[in-house]
Amino acid sequence: MDEVFKALADPSRRRLLDSLNSRNGQTLRELCAGLDMARQSVSKHLTVLEHAELITTTWRGREKLHHLNAAPINAIADRWITHYHRPRAQALADLKTALEQGPMDPFVYTTYIRTTPEQLWAALTTPSFTQRYWGATLESDWRPGSTITWTQGEWSHTDPEQVVLEADPHRRLSYTWHTFTPDFAPSVGLDPELGAKLAAEPRSKASFDIEALGELVKLTVTHDGFAPDSVLRGMISEGWAHIIANLKTLLETGSVLPEPAPQNA
Repeated sequence: MDEVFKALADPSRRRLLDSLNSRNGQTLRELCAGLDMARQSVSKHLTVLEHAELITTTWRGREKLHHLNAAPINAIADRWITHYHRPRAQALADLKTALEQGPMDPFVYTTYIRTTPEQLWAALTTPSFTQRYWGATLESDWRPGSTITWTQGEWSHTDPEQVVLEADPHRRLSYTWHTFTPDFAPSVGLDPELGAKLAAEPRSKASFDIEALGELVKLTVTHDGFAPDSVLRGMISEGWAHIIANLKTLLETGSVLPEPAPQNA
């Protein structure tokens, strides 16, 4: 927490976060162009933000892209927000929202888990494991091009476009998102009109990058491929945060997170 608050205390670093909030996934050159700072200064500020885990990076060819990471803000909320009534916690909630991506941007979330790449890979690809922290099972032989049978509650579906895109065991997994069939929305309690809007969007994809760091594993989840004004993009931020937190807790403790206590009126 100390690193997060220290990073946020500097106005130049907040300007960098504001820039990424306006347009996520920028290179160092693009960030320098939008700010009146020398390249070296921007680079130093980005290092502090990355050390605090407020940003995460990905590579597009030879270009290093910088993305906002909501994980530290979620951690702040988890630690303190339950001690306050909702109105008094609104400022903190607004800060969390500001550090999450806009509706057309990729969702990028990085966390560190005390586990091994092998155990994390198994957690991502074993149906009995995903059922525990996700409430869904994904069944496949996990070879590029293979279909995935996705089951969530009473709903189950296999589709020729619901497939594995990349599978490098213990390093990277990528697949297309599930199909929004007409029976999906009622099976999970969504309004049919909302389900129809989701079905009309192009198919998105989810990717998981795994990096061993001693006793820890760095997991970066990227969900992208959204249409402009995507309905799904507006829905998945909170959902992914809960799934990833559940996954981390399960791998580190053997149990998933408890259900949130009902909020007082």
